[in-house]
Amino acid sequence: MATTTMSTLGVVIPCYKYGHFLADCVRSVLDEQPGLDVRVLIIDDASPDDSGEVARKLAAVDPRIEVRVHETNKGHIATYNEGLLEWADTDYVALLSADDRLVPGALVRAAALLDAHPEAGFAYGRPLRFQHGGPLPRARDPKGWSSGTDSVVYPGRWWLDRRFREATGCITSPEVVVRTSLQRTVGGYDPALPHAGDIEMWMRLASHADVGYVRGADQAYYRVHGNNMSTTDFGGQLDDLRQRRIAYRSVLAKCGDRLPDADRLSARVHTRLARFALRRAYRAYDRGRTDVVPVDELVEFAAECLPGYEALAEYRALRLRQRIGARTMPYLQPLVLSAVAERGREWLWWESWKRRGI
Repeated sequence: MATTTMSTLGVVIPCYKYGHFLADCVRSVLDEQPGLDVRVLIIDDASPDDSGEVARKLAAVDPRIEVRVHETNKGHIATYNEGLLEWADTDYVALLSADDRLVPGALVRAAALLDAHPEAGFAYGRPLRFQHGGPLPRARDPKGWSSGTDSVVYPGRWWLDRRFREATGCITSPEVVVRTSLQRTVGGYDPALPHAGDIEMWMRLASHADVGYVRGADQAYYRVHGNNMSTTDFGGQLDDLRQRRIAYRSVLAKCGDRLPDADRLSARVHTRLARFALRRAYRAYDRGRTDVVPVDELVEFAAECLPGYEALAEYRALRLRQRIGARTMPYLQPLVLSAVAERGREWLWWESWKRRGI
């Protein structure tokens, strides 16, 4: 009688000053994924608090946990790669920040999808964001989930094309499980991309394999801190666009031989990024925030991305607002068609983001 070998899954938990979150994070990995052979590596990156000691105490009572404590801080990229490339020898591997946690059964569902679809290089699902200090939102956790009916596998090239078309990521990170052999093939996170390494990694993986998506169930909880740069720092939003451009260019440089339409993809993403920059610039006028939004730098960024940026509708919308004036525009916003349309677009984007998977 044939026996079925259980897949193994390694979870790398990098930690820096997040020792107070570790117990809950590890519990979500080891106590809420029934029937799965899971191992954990906690890497404390020389935290100045007691994070290393907290990690050692957790390992002392559970043999599935290993701990490494750096004597000097190596940074998050080096810490990620240490776990993913040096430690992981399981069938699948996941990277989970110490301040995030998994939804019950998340790893079970991802492993089942990858078991059923060897063509898929990684699997992800919908994460739930929650504010630091607030309660966890209620997660969808269906008991009858099936890898055959509740998952989908997208062709890697199609999924990658969509990323270039949208110029945004659809993954936060804790909801991803990667086939370890593929992770070793594509290599680790790029030190040159400290803020956009995730999106670049997912695209590199997709250039080599198909992409699995867990439907009907939420997969992880992503903690949003009060100092989140993308939501509080307008200069940080420009940095985000710059990092995204570097990430897409990196994928084209590293995987261009696997992308016969690389020139088309490059033109598409640079046009999209230019439009994003100009939209942020003209929305600064709508909201009365030209004193804090780096409008001139956003326009300069658009020009760097697309030499013919002046022909874009977003640039015409910006010029209109500049003629109206920064002090008057917020009061005239209801009378400017593009401003009304933009408010509707932002609402639709937010609603779709809450439901998005691709």
